[in-house]
Amino acid sequence: MTSDGNHADAMLDSLFIQESEEGYRNPTEVKMSQIVLPCHANHCGELSVGQLLKWMDSTACLSAERHAGCSCITASVDDIHFEHTIGVGKVVNIIAKVNRAFTSSMEVGILVTCEDLYTDRQWKVCHAFATFVARRTEAGKVQLKQVIPRTQMEQMEYSLAAERRRMRLIHAEIITDLLSSSTAQLGECQEYQDAVPAERTRVESVELVLPPHANHQVSTFGGQIMAWMENVATIAACRLCNAHPTLRSIDMFHFRGPSHIGDRLVLKAIVNNAFKHSMEVGVCAEAYQGGEPLRHINSAFMTFEVLDSDRKARTLPRIRPEPVDGKRRYQEAIARKKIRLDRKYIISCKQTEVPLSVPWDPSNQMYLSYNNVSALKLMDTRNNWVLTSEKNKVRLYTLEENHMLCFKVEMHVSVPAEQTFHLLSDLRRRKEWDRHYEECEVIIQADEEDTLYRVATPSVSKGDKGKDFILLASRRKPCDARDPYLIALRSVTLPTHPPTEDFTRGEVLCAGFTIWEESSIVTKITYYNQATPGILPYISTDIAGLSSGFYSAFSACSHFLEANKDSLAALPPSTL
Repeated sequence: MTSDGNHADAMLDSLFIQESEEGYRNPTEVKMSQIVLPCHANHCGELSVGQLLKWMDSTACLSAERHAGCSCITASVDDIHFEHTIGVGKVVNIIAKVNRAFTSSMEVGILVTCEDLYTDRQWKVCHAFATFVARRTEAGKVQLKQVIPRTQMEQMEYSLAAERRRMRLIHAEIITDLLSSSTAQLGECQEYQDAVPAERTRVESVELVLPPHANHQVSTFGGQIMAWMENVATIAACRLCNAHPTLRSIDMFHFRGPSHIGDRLVLKAIVNNAFKHSMEVGVCAEAYQGGEPLRHINSAFMTFEVLDSDRKARTLPRIRPEPVDGKRRYQEAIARKKIRLDRKYIISCKQTEVPLSVPWDPSNQMYLSYNNVSALKLMDTRNNWVLTSEKNKVRLYTLEENHMLCFKVEMHVSVPAEQTFHLLSDLRRRKEWDRHYEECEVIIQADEEDTLYRVATPSVSKGDKGKDFILLASRRKPCDARDPYLIALRSVTLPTHPPTEDFTRGEVLCAGFTIWEESSIVTKITYYNQATPGILPYISTDIAGLSSGFYSAFSACSHFLEANKDSLAALPPSTL
């Protein structure tokens, strides 16, 4: 982590570059620019992350309120990874806009960049996704209007927002299950000589909520609570290492309840575990007034590093956990670190950086599923496809980008969308219409939406071995009428199914179907595939225009769907 833009690769992530559609600006977009003054900085001359969180929260809240037309409150903030610190004299630029609105909640995307006024350079500091909820009015619960995406980038964020929302809703339950299964395998805590007692890092501080700490709705400003939490967490981290720590990341957290003017906010922090170059600090905020019991407001886990004079992470002292609860927190921190690494490795990587086949196990299942569906949604939002060939209203499109070849096949069928979804969801039935699916078996039914299959395909050339694939199939029903049904496919690896001598192991980076309901009986089906070397031999002659095998396959698919449109066998695989 560096304090300025000294690295060329620190420039703005292309995901957040504003599209230059002349005369258009997103109606929910709000911008804030602040010059970092000494009063905003710590003793190292770097912007306090607590202050940055306040600016981010207020910018995002104003964006949410611009869309909702009423007061909004912060409900949750997804993981934040801080790529760079910000020095005094630099300018902080924050852009927030509503990506998607649901019934009474909305996702707001936030981008933070740093600007050096003397060199005219900018670089990305972090990005985040926050969920805001519209407050009830005198007329009752607010029904938010829909966001209408205008550009390709807005369409992409709109589509991905539904998948991020799904992950938020199951996040707490999944994390609890993963922690239970992971900590059971860890055994006893290791004892280290010269370890620092965890009790030494414990911090407790109380804050009286005054009018300047409240927002325009007289509730304690969410950003202010986050700033106070960051303050006590920093003190706890400092007590372990006797040096100034740098906050690297904050895990996803939810506000459990409101706080108001006059509340006493009790903030507690302790170092849960210290690893070689990082430490996890647990922090919670509780509120009370008078003699009432404490109300839980928020909890968070923050990861800190200590940087040396060369901005490299220093080796940290080990920690000795307290008995019982301390040992539980110590072990859970180890499990969370693995979950954090999985999440960063699978979700945060750009598509070109993710290996084709990622190992699957229950601990990373949620993130692989998210990555699987998100990759298909990204391909679906591209608008620069080139029509390569067409036969009887079955169209083949191609797209070459970043040395990658993608193709899609599009057609319409007279079958209801939901029935089409169920028929195509079960890959075991695909061999009924796709000659490339010679064998297909279910390996693991992970849950109702995710299944792992082994698929075997025939050889393309005489004398060659056939290929087999280990595929994760992730299915999604529409979040609302503006979403399609989705069936996303990608390769994974399983230790129980290694490559064999009989087959060449093939890999699928991203493939699948989007299924749009155009009427009660007409459905548009689009099949996508991001071609890998293992896939190209099957489709190269079609793309070159030398054959129309794609038409034969999807014509057979159309006949299969229409022949089974009234079949009760088109049930989700989990019920078969």
